Amino acid sequence: EIPWRAQKDRRAMIKGIDHIGIAVKSIDEAKAFWVDTLGLKYLRTENVPGQKVRVAVLAAGEATVELLEPTAADSPVQKFLDKRGEGLHHVTFATDKLAGHLQALKVANIGLIDEEPRLGAGGALIAFIHPKSAHGVLIEMCEHHD
Repeated sequence: EIPWRAQKDRRAMIKGIDHIGIAVKSIDEAKAFWVDTLGLKYLRTENVPGQKVRVAVLAAGEATVELLEPTAADSPVQKFLDKRGEGLHHVTFATDKLAGHLQALKVANIGLIDEEPRLGAGGALIAFIHPKSAHGVLIEMCEHHD
């Protein structure tokens, strides 16, 4: 069992939802729904070579929606599309001191895909928690450096 203090400290690591990642076959086709139909504001598109993905960022209140289009056959997003089709890929929570929080999660025996932060879209540091530790949901944590 995790001591009460450690539980409180872990809750403090989450600042809020940063973005929702949606796996799509084509950003251009998906934008028609998300921007034209729902009215989300298109902010930018960027390539993230380390993730083998092209990302369109859309404003959704204080959070954003990221449309994720694979740029390679061996992209994790392409593997997701092959297995599950288009749809919700991950939920991302904003945090401070990502490296320290990853260490705390590791000590608490939470399965991590990334034990160290890596570079993600928009220059943020990111890391993923394995879905097996999060009731089937791929969780990303990110730390922005403004």
